[in-house]
Amino acid sequence: MIPKIPSESVTLPLYQTFCAELRARGFAGDLSVGASDRTVMATDNSIYQMTPQAIAFPRKRDDLVRIAKLLAENRFSAIRVAPRGGGTATNGQSLTDGLVVDLSRHMNRILAIDPVRRTARMEAGVVKDQLNAALKPYGLFFAPELSTSNRATIGGMISTDACGQGSCLYGKTRDHVLELTTVLSDGTVWDSAPLDEEALAAAKSRPDQAGAIHRAVDDLERGNAALITERFPKLNRCLTGYDLAHIRRPDGRFDLNAILCGSEGTLGFLAEATLNVLPLPSQTALVNLRYGSFDAALRDTQALVAFGAASIETVDSKVLSLAQGDLIWAGVSTFFPEDDGEPARGVNLIEFVGQSNAQVEEALGRLKAALYMDGPVAGRRGFTIARGFTEVSRIWEMRKKAVGLLGNMKGDKRPIPFVEDTAVPPENLADFIAEFRGVLDRRGLDYGMFGHVDAGVLHVRPAIDMKAAGAEALIRDVTDEVVALTQRYGGLLWGEHGKGLRSEFSPRFFGPLYPVLQAVKAAFDPRNQFNPGKIAVPDGGVLLRVDGVPTKGQHDRTIPAGVRAGYDEALHCNGNGACFNWNPDDAMCPSWKGTRERRHSPKGRAQLMREWLRRLAAKGIDPLAEAQRLRARPGWLTFPTRLLATLRRGDDFSHEVHEAMAGCLACKSCTGQCPIKVDVPTFRAKFLELYHGRYLRPLRHHVIGRLEAMLPLLARMPSLANLATALGLTRPLRLVHTPRLSGVDLGRELKVRNVAIATPDALAALAPHERMQSVVVVQDAFTTYYDTGVLLDTLDLLRAIGMRPWLAPYRPNGKPLHVHGFLSSFERLAAENATALGQLAAAGVDLVGLDPSMTLTYRSEYPAALPGRKLPSVHLIQEWLAARLDGLPRTVGAPNYLFLPHCTEQTNAQAAVAAWRRVFDACGITLTVLPSGCCGMAGTFGHEAEHRALSEHIYALSWASHVNAAGSSGRLLADGFSCRSQVEIIDGVRLAHPVQALLAELSNRPT
Repeated sequence: MIPKIPSESVTLPLYQTFCAELRARGFAGDLSVGASDRTVMATDNSIYQMTPQAIAFPRKRDDLVRIAKLLAENRFSAIRVAPRGGGTATNGQSLTDGLVVDLSRHMNRILAIDPVRRTARMEAGVVKDQLNAALKPYGLFFAPELSTSNRATIGGMISTDACGQGSCLYGKTRDHVLELTTVLSDGTVWDSAPLDEEALAAAKSRPDQAGAIHRAVDDLERGNAALITERFPKLNRCLTGYDLAHIRRPDGRFDLNAILCGSEGTLGFLAEATLNVLPLPSQTALVNLRYGSFDAALRDTQALVAFGAASIETVDSKVLSLAQGDLIWAGVSTFFPEDDGEPARGVNLIEFVGQSNAQVEEALGRLKAALYMDGPVAGRRGFTIARGFTEVSRIWEMRKKAVGLLGNMKGDKRPIPFVEDTAVPPENLADFIAEFRGVLDRRGLDYGMFGHVDAGVLHVRPAIDMKAAGAEALIRDVTDEVVALTQRYGGLLWGEHGKGLRSEFSPRFFGPLYPVLQAVKAAFDPRNQFNPGKIAVPDGGVLLRVDGVPTKGQHDRTIPAGVRAGYDEALHCNGNGACFNWNPDDAMCPSWKGTRERRHSPKGRAQLMREWLRRLAAKGIDPLAEAQRLRARPGWLTFPTRLLATLRRGDDFSHEVHEAMAGCLACKSCTGQCPIKVDVPTFRAKFLELYHGRYLRPLRHHVIGRLEAMLPLLARMPSLANLATALGLTRPLRLVHTPRLSGVDLGRELKVRNVAIATPDALAALAPHERMQSVVVVQDAFTTYYDTGVLLDTLDLLRAIGMRPWLAPYRPNGKPLHVHGFLSSFERLAAENATALGQLAAAGVDLVGLDPSMTLTYRSEYPAALPGRKLPSVHLIQEWLAARLDGLPRTVGAPNYLFLPHCTEQTNAQAAVAAWRRVFDACGITLTVLPSGCCGMAGTFGHEAEHRALSEHIYALSWASHVNAAGSSGRLLADGFSCRSQVEIIDGVRLAHPVQALLAELSNRPT
């Protein structure tokens, strides 16, 4: 039994008092000092970990004013704050051991769009892709691009002056900022926009802090003009933050936004922004140019720049090889063929955009002509062209995933960010990178490279095991050498991702100008309370150092290596935050989308799991050994101690971890879609096993875990079972909307169809040609007993296409056991089931399943539970059909169908979703796969009373609109049993399974 784990590092009294006073003054947002929230907010997308004292989630601008005014009181002068957006920064910009102010949870409203003036105004917590989705109907978009656009907030983009692909054409974020609303450190709300001399004089005459800031900044800029010109580099990626070089616009107006953009939350709270937006290009084409070496790709860039492309990006062979193991590769592989059996060692991606096809084709034609004329020179091998936004976006999505793909390298050494955004003049890039590689090669470090070669920025991520002793010293060693190298080539250490905890190098890069930046900081934040230690500090302050802040690796290394290996589904999360995807029509992660609470996300749960393991290790507890001890003892023996622990519940960090784990739908979207392959359902099951080894389970867990085994008995008296459901007898178990048994006599229906139960002997007795015409349908509990019609229609479809279907004897699959952490029972059942299915498969007859979630368990949870054992293959029905397209009959005149896939299927078996399209197409029927998120049911999650409201909210985010639009048409299909159940419960619509649509259309075809 694991011990109780008392909370650690209780919030300091000063911060508790501050939060209490905030609430007393009318703070309308959320305030948290909980261990789980503080643990989750201790990390971002960097290597660092700093646990905050508290977190504030302001609901509106007035909440920011309340925070700032309270900070200005002398009794709270020691309080430190750090604004936070999407948490995607790679250098600890939003990390603090003080108060985190998270603007993403509530302050995420788009306030106005003016399509005539081409402007948009929004709160700081709006996500970039969210904004562009709102702009798209107007034919507009916010241009600065970045790989984290589906979770990075506008406030964060402004605070780091973000940019990425296409910056040579579109510029940086600051180039599109028209006006900012900032809450200054004394609580003054200031709207900053370019000022002419009269307006500047008026601003300087103000008696408040805004006036003091304008006076100071204007004086500093005028008094140091020559020094500013000398020290600010003339690069596409010039220095971000406190940008005195651009305080005066070309028309002479004074623009305080040049100081605020890139200031990383060190000067105040950014509340709102008005941005310039641009017309969406209507046409695009992307040339994918392959090379024999990465150096050749870099050196060819200068020749390619002359063709006027919108962007030129590069990817090395490391990223390409990792992409081949990811779901993304299926959609892009044809654009990166091998050359004489050799994969590309580097690729340049050259995009042309325009408002007309002729405009794009003219530019593209010039490049194509040059490539054909030059032939295989400069290391070029060949090229492909992607045309149109569908094709091009798939390739850019692969490029965007580069960071995550590198993070999924095998082993303990993982590519990490700390020198990942150096910028040098583009003409120097190839030579600079050659020396950069030398720095890493001399230390025996592996690495991946990709980036914006047209802008002279390459993202370099060395693979380092941050859990190893001496890792921090290696970070220091490499950083110092790269800093010197970057300066020698006339470049910057921080060309794109801001300074953050690398701010110690500010004096080195700014030289005699650094005291001027200190004065800017002092004017805005005289008490050094806003994100102190970053960019610049007032006199007497101390800049943070790259090796002076705790790292995630330092925490993780206290966990024994064997335990880390046993929980590697959580330990390798690198914080990239792909699970914070804003898009409601994307499957990952439904609990995050539904709650907007970061602990209810794969990243949040992974961070909590790491902390839980660390705290167990500190007590000398090995959770793997504890799990084995639990499995060796009957549950009744430990019942008295578990009952006592439950009654004495008390303070236990495990309860906070459990709260986060209980909110997981176990949909497995993270398992397939997370680039690092963080697998929450797996480590959640391991946690639940140990947690309930100390605390009693709800009776509901036992009922659900054994439901599969009980269903054959219940099916013998379906009317009685359904009456119990109708009378609400499951409500004491806190189960709601429980489905009704079909009540179909399956045995009788099988006799009518002359379908036999498959046995090893019966299959072995088949002649070879009979085996070729046979297929075994593997039953699952939910289709067989709750939606029997789908099973029978599947058998009928198989007969209609000339096959002989067999039905495997019903056996529990075990999925509910795994979901609820009954791992010992699951392993025993999986072993028995694998043996039985293996005996059937040994006859050479294919096995197919119907429900995606249940069927995919055979290829995911079973191999993990039975390592090293050869397991039978159970195909999804559409996978099996797609391998036999020539044998499918065609029909004519069928309506077009729409399809909503199960989220486990679309994230873990994308090829299976595409297989449905291929099958329908072979039958002469059009099937459109709709972009969709999770339906919110996910097995039993939506039937649990405490989760029902969240389940319905998740449904409303994505599925509801599709069902409202087409649910009554009879053409909307879904292959997940839980999905179809959810639709019927909420909207009263019964969706057909795709096999039912196929059967209906083929039955109606002319003979």
